[in-house]
Amino acid sequence: MINIHQKQTDDTVQKEIERARRELSILYEVSRAMRTTLELREILYIILTGVTSHTGLGFNRAILYLANNVTRCLEPKMALGPESLEHAQSIWRYISGSKHSLDDFIQDNILDKNIGQGALFKTVEPLKIPLSTTKDNLLITAFLEGSPVHIPKEKISDHAQDPLLQVFKTNELVIMPLKIKNQVNGLIIADNLYTQKPISDDELKIFSMLADHASLAIENSRLYEITKHKSHTDALTNLWNHGYFQDKLAESIEQARAAGQPLSLLMIDVDNFKELNDRCGHQNGDIVLKDIAHILLASSREGDYACRYGGEEFSMILRETNAEQACGIAERVRQNVAEHAFPGFSSGQPGRVTISIGLAVFSKDTDQTKETLIGRADKALYAAKHSGKNTTCTA
Repeated sequence: MINIHQKQTDDTVQKEIERARRELSILYEVSRAMRTTLELREILYIILTGVTSHTGLGFNRAILYLANNVTRCLEPKMALGPESLEHAQSIWRYISGSKHSLDDFIQDNILDKNIGQGALFKTVEPLKIPLSTTKDNLLITAFLEGSPVHIPKEKISDHAQDPLLQVFKTNELVIMPLKIKNQVNGLIIADNLYTQKPISDDELKIFSMLADHASLAIENSRLYEITKHKSHTDALTNLWNHGYFQDKLAESIEQARAAGQPLSLLMIDVDNFKELNDRCGHQNGDIVLKDIAHILLASSREGDYACRYGGEEFSMILRETNAEQACGIAERVRQNVAEHAFPGFSSGQPGRVTISIGLAVFSKDTDQTKETLIGRADKALYAAKHSGKNTTCTA
């Protein structure tokens, strides 16, 4: 009898050792993977791979939200998981016979720009939750309290009207805060919709530890992004600087050539800027440059690049934009600058400033390079300057 009891005790201890070893292995593998990059998108993918991979926590699906301190909203950033039970079963059949490590899954997919943006992400993408929302909301509750929220099967119907459960259909879920220095910067939602495996306390514990590592990696990535952004922006206008412009134009030309899409470039010069500086002083000249930069940013679409080329010259890279569309944007910018009431300077009256714009369009049927496209836009700008200024000319 004593031997049987001793064997049961030994078996229990052995299981605990194996569980602890697995937990440490998961944390080690995910942490090691996160140290290989500072790019936020790659970090998020590594985190969700750690949550859903069979070599990680093994949840069926996971969604990652981050707090946007500008819009004051919780916003979905990435989601991983099968799109259906059939899809899930095909994945499980594959991984059950494979010896892929977490690194294998990450390296196979990390450069795919569409990873984490599939059907599951599209389902929750519109669900942006204002941080001012009342606490009667699962995501906000987890965010404000900074503690995991676990909704078991027997309680899920109590939250049927919750905005998350309206779009994320599930029978049980956990919401894990991503917290650093007592401040929550995001959330991970995970479930086992397809396997229907209950979420245990042990899984919640290891999930919480993984979230601690993930929070630190996200914070480091954000600091890196801030530093990188500062190195690429002009200190006065906060537009992209000349070096970044050169890199992005070369990259945009190659992308346009490969995809067979149009690309337009605007070169912009402030009219009579030297005279303005001489008359009103360089400090007022800086105000003019900053105001024009704001107008350029307000006129930019997502995917456009508004840059300070140098001195009183600016540039705009307009991707997937043909000549007619670019001309419309250029004219809108020119008109907005002409109508803008700049500071009155010495006269005390609102000042008026104008710009001239040169437009050139990249054609995939030619051998155009970055240098030739800039040269054509410069020639068009020269023509605009010599045809009366405050106008747009096309190469």
